[in-house]
Amino acid sequence: MKDLNAYKELSPIELYQWIEEKQTFTLIDTLKSDSFARRHLKTAVNACVFEVTFVDQVNEITNDNNSVIVLYGASKRSFDAVTAAEKLAQNGYRAIYVLKGGIEAWLSEDFSLEGEAVNEPYDSQTLLKLEDGSYQADTDQSIIEWRGRNPNTTHFGTVGIASGDLTVKNGIITGMFDINMDSIVNISLEGDELQPVLLAHLKSEDFFLTKLFPIARFEIDEAVPVKEPFLSCPNYQIIGNLELRGIKAKQNFMATITKTPEENLMAEAHFDIDRTKWGAIYGSARFFEYLGMHMVFDLISIQIRIITKKPDRYSSINKPSV
Repeated sequence: MKDLNAYKELSPIELYQWIEEKQTFTLIDTLKSDSFARRHLKTAVNACVFEVTFVDQVNEITNDNNSVIVLYGASKRSFDAVTAAEKLAQNGYRAIYVLKGGIEAWLSEDFSLEGEAVNEPYDSQTLLKLEDGSYQADTDQSIIEWRGRNPNTTHFGTVGIASGDLTVKNGIITGMFDINMDSIVNISLEGDELQPVLLAHLKSEDFFLTKLFPIARFEIDEAVPVKEPFLSCPNYQIIGNLELRGIKAKQNFMATITKTPEENLMAEAHFDIDRTKWGAIYGSARFFEYLGMHMVFDLISIQIRIITKKPDRYSSINKPSV
């Protein structure tokens, strides 16, 4: 990722000397506009490297490919300024420098910054930090997507979450979710006359037997964070039990948990379940012979997206009994 030919590095002391000597160069802060507003180096202008228009923004600042540009980002751990340098090099800029260590290194030399909140603590927004509290599933925003397969095709759709509660204590998450199996929807056959046939098949005793077991339940025995819970990748190990068709079986998976702007939780997970563990054995070659066109693969792919809300803001949810 790091193309050393795309740029040269400047130490904070070297950059400070350039500023004191009034050398001619353009100083660009590569972070988000709100981060720039909070704190930035004096004389810097902002062009956010995370935006697809980054190069266009720089072109508006200076359209001379031979002009000297100094880029800086957050810290030595962050690839913001390095990524910006590589993008500019690919677009013909030739005199690119990167402040080694970014703002963090600049501050370590006791050099000053400007902005609206220079002295306030600043969260790098890379690791998940959860406060103790209780949450309820927002059933309007939460959804489960499913995907099943056979040798000839793939079918996919959704199923709704009926209710759910989570509790966070000392970083450990416990709770449960009820899933409305009777709400199962097929998308792959939308508009096809076979769509209602497939839905009836899925709700029958061959698969989920929703007439007797309309609600499935996932109980979280314990969800624990990984050593470094980065916000953009799986950061929690979910340990629990899924009760489906009246059968309870262990189901563990990894999830990516973050916080919404309203300080609620959002959880995203992708994993496979072996439907035969819950008695849904239709079309499984482990249980039947001479299946032919009736073969169905045992694994179902699940994608869960849970959005929560604080329970004290809403009326209580009536949970269907299992």
